[in-house]
Amino acid sequence: MTKDDKPNLVYIFTDQQRADTMAAYGNNWIDTPNLNRLADSSFVFENAYVSAPICTPSRSTQMTGLWPHTNGCVKNNIPLSENVQTFAEFFPDDYHTAYYGKWHLGDEVIKRKGWDEWHSIEDQYRIWNTKPEHDEVMSDYHKWLIDLGYEPDKESRGKMVFSRPFTAKLPAEHTKATYLGDRVAEFIDREKDGPFAICINFLEPHPPYVGPTDDLYDPAELPQSPVFMVNPPEDAAGMHRLMAEAQQSDASAPGTHQAGSEVLGRDLPPEEAVAEGPASNTEEEYRRIQASYYGLVTLMDRAIGNILDAIDEAGIAENTVVVFTSEHGDQMGDHNIFQKIVMYEQSVKVPCLVRVPWLENQPVPGRYSHIDTIPTLLDLMGIEIPGHLQGDSKAGRLREGKSLEDNDIFLDWNGRSVDQRFPLSELERMREIPHRCVVTGDGWKLNLSVGDQSELYNLNDDPYEHTNLYNDPAYSEKVLELALKIRNWQIETDDTALIPDVYPGTGYVKGMR
Repeated sequence: MTKDDKPNLVYIFTDQQRADTMAAYGNNWIDTPNLNRLADSSFVFENAYVSAPICTPSRSTQMTGLWPHTNGCVKNNIPLSENVQTFAEFFPDDYHTAYYGKWHLGDEVIKRKGWDEWHSIEDQYRIWNTKPEHDEVMSDYHKWLIDLGYEPDKESRGKMVFSRPFTAKLPAEHTKATYLGDRVAEFIDREKDGPFAICINFLEPHPPYVGPTDDLYDPAELPQSPVFMVNPPEDAAGMHRLMAEAQQSDASAPGTHQAGSEVLGRDLPPEEAVAEGPASNTEEEYRRIQASYYGLVTLMDRAIGNILDAIDEAGIAENTVVVFTSEHGDQMGDHNIFQKIVMYEQSVKVPCLVRVPWLENQPVPGRYSHIDTIPTLLDLMGIEIPGHLQGDSKAGRLREGKSLEDNDIFLDWNGRSVDQRFPLSELERMREIPHRCVVTGDGWKLNLSVGDQSELYNLNDDPYEHTNLYNDPAYSEKVLELALKIRNWQIETDDTALIPDVYPGTGYVKGMR
């Protein structure tokens, strides 16, 4: 690439894909040939973290370069304010910008300012539309299914729509993943003369845990971690313990198959919650869900293959930056929890690949946060970085082959969803308590909360977070050191969430152990 070239950007992110779901992250049992070939020519961030382990807050950071507590999307289903700029608005005027896929930042099917093109796949979020006239608009995927002769199965705000369980069970060629891959390939062929920047969000492997690839993997043969079906320790955060308890009690209720309803919260109707978690609290059922989840990863991988092929066939591979990541992970039965919203590594770590054709690719050791993605990409592409962004460009380190082993990352938790129905259960109440977390470059993790048990883990010795050292006086100085990191980060980012007052030499916080 010369200084006069204007590179394209293809930014792909999935929904709920944990890091260890492809070969670059040690997984040799899931079939992901297309992600593998992308990884072979990409910078592979060995430890990449989201800003928050839940949909709307995490994607708000990826789309704005701001922390959730700054851009206002602190919980699921809070619309992103029109006053907050998105990624699309940072590109020069001659770039054609497009957003394809799930949005989940308000008014799902309505094109947001800054994007020249908008292609929607979701009708799940109609109940959070901000204007009545938006209720008249259906997603592009909905219209496509209608043209194929399918009939919607669910009523939502006066319209019949296709529910997620319905679309998940369609033949592979009619699923959201395949549909989206085909549409993006068409976009690339049409816009190949560039420059363009397109963001693509796949729903898969987000629940429902069902799809046309359910039989790809033998549940009995799936490797497991040391904390598979093992409850969090007694001194873990209450939110973590209650998540595991709710998962087991809901899954054990005879004939209900409603695990997702309580574990996720109550913003899904019963017919939608059916496929959100295990039907029973058994290893066989947990493994069945895992096999379906991994099948959805493969389904999505095939769609990404279509996109990568389109880039090659258009002859623009040498001038196109390709990014692949996800918005959060999934516990998949580790610590006896399914889904996300906890601070465990399986929920907060995601794959992250960045292919920059004019740079030599390599693994990137250390820790990386999504907050740095927008400034890093703009820097790599030679585009001015807006001064209000809260992350830092790591492009210099990539160019120089340096690691991120001295880089600390932070996590932002402010509650699950704006959809609350009273009275709250103890789990729902606990999930509304803010948490702030730091993971240091040298592998220490502190999760602080006022009103819940705080946690300290040494990820080097305890990568599966089963020994909470927070209350051990021997680690009181480490708690203080990391608590000050969180406090300084809060000051820098104007974060007003309460965290405990940690006292040096004790390891205790005021008013609680």
